[in-house]
Amino acid sequence: MAQRLCGEIFLRDPFVMPFKGRYYLYGTRSETAFVGQAYGFDVYVSDDLTHWHGPEEVFRRPDSFWSKKSYWAPEVYAYGDRFYMFATFARQKGGIGTAVLIADHPEGPFLPWSDGFVTPSEWRCLDGTLHLSSNGTPYMVFCHEWRQIRDGSICAVRLSEDLKSAAGEPFILFHASDAASYVKPYFIRNYVTDGPYLIRTDDGRLHMLWSTYTANGYAEAMAHSDTDALTGKWTPDTELLFDHNGGHGMIFRDFTGKYRLCLHSPNTFRKEHPAFFPLEYKNHRFYRQEEAK
Repeated sequence: MAQRLCGEIFLRDPFVMPFKGRYYLYGTRSETAFVGQAYGFDVYVSDDLTHWHGPEEVFRRPDSFWSKKSYWAPEVYAYGDRFYMFATFARQKGGIGTAVLIADHPEGPFLPWSDGFVTPSEWRCLDGTLHLSSNGTPYMVFCHEWRQIRDGSICAVRLSEDLKSAAGEPFILFHASDAASYVKPYFIRNYVTDGPYLIRTDDGRLHMLWSTYTANGYAEAMAHSDTDALTGKWTPDTELLFDHNGGHGMIFRDFTGKYRLCLHSPNTFRKEHPAFFPLEYKNHRFYRQEEAK
C-alpha cells in the first residue's frame, strides 16, 4: 500500500480506532459523498498518526445490496471478539439511516450484519455511533435529520446485545436549536445536527462531540448530561470546540494517553482531509490546542 500524509488523503467524517499499537482510519469517500453511486469504504493504517498506508477497501457492496448511494460516516468498534461498522446508507426506494456491518479484522472484509436500518425506518437518520452504558448495555446515538424535521435532533435507541437491531423506542437527547448561542439557520430556517460521538473520561464524566453550522460555517461543539448518563438531561455547551470550516469528528486517546480531536477540514466537497488536534482536559472540559498534526 502507498504511504500518504493527511493532506494527501481525501475523505469526510474521519474515524480513528486505535487497536493493538496501530491506528485505523475510516471515513466517507470524498468523491462519491454527494454525487453518483457509492461502492464501499476504505481504511488507512498508521503507527504514528502522520504516515498512513492505504487506502485498502474494507467494504465492497454486494451485488444484491439494498443501497447504492450516500455511503457515509463509517465508525468501527471492537465489541466482543469481532468488529462492527456503523455506517449511513440511502435506501433504493427512499429514506436514509444507519446499518451495521461485521468483520473479523479491522481491515475487513466487512459484511452486512443488520437487516437494513437499525435507526427508525420511517425517519431520515444518519451518523449512528455506538455507546456502551456503565453496565455495558449497547445504545446507538444518531441524528434525526433536519431535512425531515427542520430542527435537527440527536437521539438514542437501545440495541440488542448482538448489535443487529433496535431493542427499544428511540428518545431525543437535544435539538440543534438548544445551542442558541452559536447555531445559525441552514438554508434559511433549518438547524443541523451531525456526527455525534461520545467519550467517557477517567473522572466518570460523559461527553458528546457533535457538529452543526455557525456563523463561521461547519463547526464542532460539545454537550453534557446532568447525570453523566445517556438517559440524563443533555445541554449543549455555550462555546465551540472547533469554530471554523471543519467538523464531523471524534475524540480518541493516542497510545501515549493524550486526547486527540480528529475531524475533516475544510468542509469543501472533494477537498476534505483528516486533521488531528491535541486536546487538553481540565475542569471536566476539553480544550483544543492550536497545533494540528
